Amino acid sequence: MNRYTPTPPENFGGLPEEHSLYETSRAVIYPVPLDRTSAHKHGTCNGPAAILSASRQIELYDDELDAEPFKDIGIHTLAPIDTMDGTIEEVTTEIFTAGCSLLEDDKFPVALGGEHALTPPLVAAVAKKFRSLSVLQIDAHANLRDTHHGSSLSHACTMRRVLELCPAVQVGIRSLSIEEAQAIPHLRTKVYWARDIARAPLKSWIAKVLGDLSSNVYLTIDLDGFDPSIMPATSAPEPGGLDWHQVTSLIRAIGEHKKIVGMDVVELLPQPGQHACDRLAARLVYKCLGYAFCHA
Repeated sequence: MNRYTPTPPENFGGLPEEHSLYETSRAVIYPVPLDRTSAHKHGTCNGPAAILSASRQIELYDDELDAEPFKDIGIHTLAPIDTMDGTIEEVTTEIFTAGCSLLEDDKFPVALGGEHALTPPLVAAVAKKFRSLSVLQIDAHANLRDTHHGSSLSHACTMRRVLELCPAVQVGIRSLSIEEAQAIPHLRTKVYWARDIARAPLKSWIAKVLGDLSSNVYLTIDLDGFDPSIMPATSAPEPGGLDWHQVTSLIRAIGEHKKIVGMDVVELLPQPGQHACDRLAARLVYKCLGYAFCHA
């Protein structure tokens, strides 16, 4: 008699129904395969599917938290949004509307990108519900252009649009234009340059980041914030980035001292033979959920 190993459900983590129903889940994975304004390599539209696939291969016990976070949280996975039909303005509106719907249902939204242009409409949705909101951006790029290639909704304008909604703290930045550099002193953002925190003691700069954030925090993670030695699968890798423990230590501290109210992980550009990058992204999403909900 042949025996077959059943395949896991096609959701984040391959979770059984009892831990992935929408009605009982506190977190909702929201795939947004947006790839409309990239100025470098295209292909981030494949990022959400790669993260979901990799998530079904990772262990769901977290040794750091000594817990299986999915059991305490419940994680539902939505179908991907259609980002190819309509104008970028229409797609942005759809992202905002979906975010508002999740928040009205008291869900914790986790958007998987796709390019970074998906972040402002999600922050706008979160800002409708939460006062005292700030955004923590982990990224190589400042993304503070007012317009780029004739569009104010480009990925390169992401944080400029966010700052129209709430203050921000930007960590790991190491690539920007002269115009962005000149604008920073006049914008409500605090930048932690990668060069300044590369060898600084973790506790010292993380404490300063915490002091600059408000009580409610939206977390946006561009994977090129990591050093390309561990995360080469992005559209615009930059040398001199952050390592795994710097990023996770920062997010854990935020989970312990602030309220994380939503998040996105963007700009994975899957590459053949580099499945480690997909797994890093999936593990990072799961880690963030653990930090947000399960305090060891």
